[in-house]
Amino acid sequence: MTHVAVIGGGYAGMAAAVELAEHRIPVTVFEAAPQLGGRARRVDYRDTALDNGLHILIGAYGETLRLIRLVNPAHASALLRLPLEWNVHREFRLAAMRLPAPLHLLGGLLRAQGLDISERLAAIRFLRALRKHDFTLPQDISVELLLKQHDQSEKLRRVLWRPLCVAALNTPSPIASAQVFLNVLRDSLNAARDASDLLLARVDLSELFPEPAASYIEQRGGAVLRSQRVTAIDPLDHGFAVETDGRRQTFSHVIGALPPHQVNAFLIGITALSDIVDTIARLHYQPIHSVWLQYPASLTLPSPMLGFTRSLIHWVFDREKLCGQRGLVGAVISGEGTHQELTQDELGLRVHQELKQRLGDLPDPLWQRVIAEKRATFSCTVGVRRPPQVTPLTNFYLAGDYTASDYPATLEAAVRSGIICARHILQQR
Repeated sequence: MTHVAVIGGGYAGMAAAVELAEHRIPVTVFEAAPQLGGRARRVDYRDTALDNGLHILIGAYGETLRLIRLVNPAHASALLRLPLEWNVHREFRLAAMRLPAPLHLLGGLLRAQGLDISERLAAIRFLRALRKHDFTLPQDISVELLLKQHDQSEKLRRVLWRPLCVAALNTPSPIASAQVFLNVLRDSLNAARDASDLLLARVDLSELFPEPAASYIEQRGGAVLRSQRVTAIDPLDHGFAVETDGRRQTFSHVIGALPPHQVNAFLIGITALSDIVDTIARLHYQPIHSVWLQYPASLTLPSPMLGFTRSLIHWVFDREKLCGQRGLVGAVISGEGTHQELTQDELGLRVHQELKQRLGDLPDPLWQRVIAEKRATFSCTVGVRRPPQVTPLTNFYLAGDYTASDYPATLEAAVRSGIICARHILQQR
């Protein structure tokens, strides 16, 4: 009998479990934390729901949006959908026009504020050249080298392409994979008009998908076990034994949906998986720091999402405009840098000071909270090798945003990986 164990209750694991539950396959999810969502989960602080990472979805994230619609009856109110608007404070503004694709973007570039006409035309020529070659490179190179080859000015790189690269890949452009970057541009800027839409969560990230997914799974006979740390996974002649707190259960299939730096602890020693263990061990990582500042309720930002360059901060979000959390501001610092040497109090103060310099005289925050994900994503570097979802060990699969994909470490990559695992199991019925 098919009974699937999913180890990890983040977006990848919950996506796999939902796909199986939709087809009435018995599934049990094991999550070590009390909260579902993994690196995209709710963090409760001072009676306020925060997120451990401020994630942006785009209209091209079709599988993520499909599953949210499937499990979340309130999905229409859970996401704020905005036509593409790239707003770098006082330096650059790009707004997609209400035209069919690709004219919506080309028109937006022609009218972009903060660039001279030669720079706007250079950006359009760049996208046309990419489209001519189906957004495919003969050999992977860095994003920065690609921009140089296409004569993108320093201003264009600073206000458009580098911020896009960091937002999508969480990897600095001098080392980031241009091919993966082009995959994102292909599906967002070269597809249907709504594919480039920005979708900002109006609820915390656990409420957006993992928690309604758990209800969906349980309603179909599955189980979602929180605060259940798996301590061993042992291959058997016909299946696997999964151990939690001294209790062993047997399953026909296992989907390992843990972060890469955790999953190898279960794989080391399994001869059939030695190549995968080596591949995962070679991955490097990039951090993301989310800095939450609670200001007096009267404070608002010029827009729900605002970008900065030549700054410690990459993006800042007005949570009142998104979630009704008055005076709450979330700032994102992507990737590595000297900010990692600061204490959390020092980092919070630096972010407040930068906001004050950029936005005018702000009151002191009432409180601050820094959430540091030191291994938020793998470094999506040139030619990076990623492990497959289907492993050489029969009926053992890997799900996660680090596994083989066209996409970088995003929620969509995580969700797609889980769906791939589930569909391989469904094909065996």
